[in-house]
Amino acid sequence: MKKESFFSKLKSKIIWINLLAMFLVIVGIIIGSWIGLEKYTLHNVEVKVPNVKGVRLYQAKKMLEEQGLRPVVADSGYNKTFPAGTVLEQTPANDRQVKPGREIYLTINTTRTPTLQLPDIADNSSLREAKARLTAAGIKISPCEYVDGEKDWVYGVKYRGKNIFGGDRIPIGAEVTLQVGSGDFGEDIELTNDSVETTTGELDEEPIGLDELF
Repeated sequence: MKKESFFSKLKSKIIWINLLAMFLVIVGIIIGSWIGLEKYTLHNVEVKVPNVKGVRLYQAKKMLEEQGLRPVVADSGYNKTFPAGTVLEQTPANDRQVKPGREIYLTINTTRTPTLQLPDIADNSSLREAKARLTAAGIKISPCEYVDGEKDWVYGVKYRGKNIFGGDRIPIGAEVTLQVGSGDFGEDIELTNDSVETTTGELDEEPIGLDELF
């Protein structure tokens, strides 16, 4: 292609119209993408997360949905100071500014009291060992009940007046009573003059021979 022919084509209106059309299309795509992204990400549009801690689940969901947020029950926990079915924690926290449609994760207070497994301590450990194992397991101990037996030896465990054993499960926060030996073993046997016969007098200086017996 000669230079004269090439430059003559550049002077053609059709080429410049096509180039202008391509430029406008590219600009339109860029502007359209920017506007769509703004709407999709809700740029500069935020809502405040309400405080739903301590609120019943159904009420918490209503409060969040009214703000355009999506409540999601993510976990459960236990707190005896809160009624069952109430919100213990929320993420993000209250008063945070978030986008509409954001998921708010909730931790709900369980409707059932969790339980703990009782260690095997009855007739198997001293009072000191039993207290250490129970404390490590998160079990509370009420004042001991003393019974006849070896001092400070644990003979049994009671919960609400009933004996329980290793492996049994009790509610968190429950108190158990240890049956501990007092060091007494029942009534002592007294020695009396009637129960033990004694002899008095002096022994013969010489033993009696066999000849003196006949």
